[in-house]
This record gives sequence, structure tokens and C-alpha cells, in this order.
Amino acid sequence: MKLDILYEDEYIIACVKPYGVPSQPDKTYGEDMVTLVKEYLYDKAESSDESNDPEEPYVAVINRLDRPVGGIILFAKDEDTASKLSDMVQDGEIQKFYQVVVNGFMDEPEGEYVDYLLHDKKMNVTKVVQKGTKGAKRAELAYEVLDELETDEGPISYVLVELITGRHHQIRCQMAAHGTPVWGDTKYNPQFNNSQSNKAGNKGKNKAGSRKKENSRKSEIGLFSTRMEFTHPITGENIFLHREPEGEAFEIMDQMDW
Repeated sequence: MKLDILYEDEYIIACVKPYGVPSQPDKTYGEDMVTLVKEYLYDKAESSDESNDPEEPYVAVINRLDRPVGGIILFAKDEDTASKLSDMVQDGEIQKFYQVVVNGFMDEPEGEYVDYLLHDKKMNVTKVVQKGTKGAKRAELAYEVLDELETDEGPISYVLVELITGRHHQIRCQMAAHGTPVWGDTKYNPQFNNSQSNKAGNKGKNKAGSRKKENSRKSEIGLFSTRMEFTHPITGENIFLHREPEGEAFEIMDQMDW
């Protein structure tokens, strides 16, 4: 798979992660973004005049994206840059924006969600729990509704989300907990969690094209990392990364918005 590179310099590289590709190696042993970036950097070094036998490149993922999520993903090329960027993430100095398609209408056109999330590692799910629950972490995001549509399968909304904190499955979990689960999410959206309901959120062949098989829905949801802004930790440059979302959920919004 050829990398879709948005930005690269001596210290960092930003790419677009396709839906269904893990951010880093996992037990599936398929293609993953860290390995792909390493291969790209190795080939680049090997083809240069500077080194005929390059070492394995250092690559650290800064903003891990869930497998079924697409969009901008950032990597550091050395340990010092990785450490600085990780500190910036912890301090909220990297702005991260996502475009999201959810089932249902939001209660307000814009607002914030502040919840406490508990990650169940055994089941690999995250739940909203009461403040003070052992192991729970504070989670915050801000949202703005961009569009709302009535479809044959029910209402759907197009939402811009700024992720203030970065918790496990945060957007997916919080959106579901507040009554508007992410379109296509087989883990948190009951309309998509079995084969009998795999067509929920679709508009029908005459409006959205042919329906896809159930396994395609497991690898793509209506959640896309669309924008990232931060000050380069080494050069001091203002970095602005942007990519418009793609995928079936966003195609539905485009085709229905007439």
C-alpha cells in the first residue's frame, strides 16, 4: 500500500490512515501504519547517496487511531521528537478535529461532553461511569453540528468534534452514551452490531448505491481524523494538517444533502 503523505520533514511525518488498517502492529499480522512508514523511510534512505545499508528507522505513532477510523495520523522519527510530541498531547497542545456521522439528532447544535470513562481491557470496550469510579479517566470533547438529515433508516447528523482528551474509544463511547452512536460502529452502535441490522443508516440502493457486505462495515465507520494543528516541537513552525473525510458514511451525507 502506498502511503498518502500530508507532511514530512527531518523529525515528523504525517499520513492519512485508511479505514481498516491498524495504527501499529497487532495480532492480525496484517499491514499496519507503523510498519508501512518504516518501510517507506528505509527505502528512502536506501535509495539516497548517504547510506547503502541503512538501519531500521525509528517510528513512533503520536495519535493512535482505531482500526475502523480513517484520517490523519502523526509519527515521530526519533525518540526526542516523540517525547516532546507526547508531552504536547498530554498538555493539550495538539488540536485534533474529527468529522463524524452519527445516528440520531444531537440535543444542541453545539456543546461539550465531559464524562468519566472506564476501559474494560478484557472486552476491549469503554464505558461511561460515575466520577470517582476506580480506574476511570476524565474525557472531554467539544462538538458542532454541521448538518442533519432524515433518511429512510432514521435521522443522521454530521458533526465536527474537537477531541480535548484522548481516551480509548473516546468519541465512539461518548457519542453512544449520549444517544447518537457513530454510524457503522459495530461495537457501540446497536443498529450495526449484528447481521440483521447491518443496513441501518443506509438510504437504500436508489439513494446511496449498492449496499456493502457486513464485513466491510466492521472495517469502516463514520469517524475521520480531519484536522490537526500544533507548533512543531523542534523548528517552532506552525503545522496545519487537513484532509476532507472520505468513506461510505460521508458519501451518504453528500448524496442526501440536496
